[in-house]
Amino acid sequence: TAKLGLRRNLTPGEIAGPVAAVLNRHRLDLGRSRGHPSPARINLVFMGMGEPFLNYANFMAAVRLLVYMRIPESRMTVSTSGILPGILDFAKEEVRPKLAVSLNAPNDVIRESIMPITRKWNIAALFEALDTIPLRNREWITFEYVMLGGINDSLADAEELIALVRNMRCKINLIVWNSGPNMP
Repeated sequence: TAKLGLRRNLTPGEIAGPVAAVLNRHRLDLGRSRGHPSPARINLVFMGMGEPFLNYANFMAAVRLLVYMRIPESRMTVSTSGILPGILDFAKEEVRPKLAVSLNAPNDVIRESIMPITRKWNIAALFEALDTIPLRNREWITFEYVMLGGINDSLADAEELIALVRNMRCKINLIVWNSGPNMP
């Protein structure tokens, strides 16, 4: 079998285009119009398209396109594994979605075993970068945490996680691991 690897980054149109197609297919109106007292409300998550912060310029251009299409940035969330240069650039943006970070562990030892990116940017550096983001009213950073049996799901892990995020305006999204064929 051949390795796929990275061939190229998605363009802003390739990122925003499928959203426009779905809105059009379902005839959703995002603005006020006759016969519709309030616009359709959607939530949009940038996830599963590769790491958005490794395609930062095109990702942010897509965000601006979607805002132009009347999707408020407050209804968008971007998920990152913790690309620090992207987080630092993101913190400077005037128009930006909410942020979700795949944390998945309360410490560097566990996180590095499941997320090799930790070798480059540890949790302390990640949290330092996150502290540069000026959170708006009622905005929180979301930490995504996939529960892996016997790896990061103990009571001690939970207590360590609570201590880690204690002084942050954040929420934790606990995600149960869904096993499948040949995956424990």
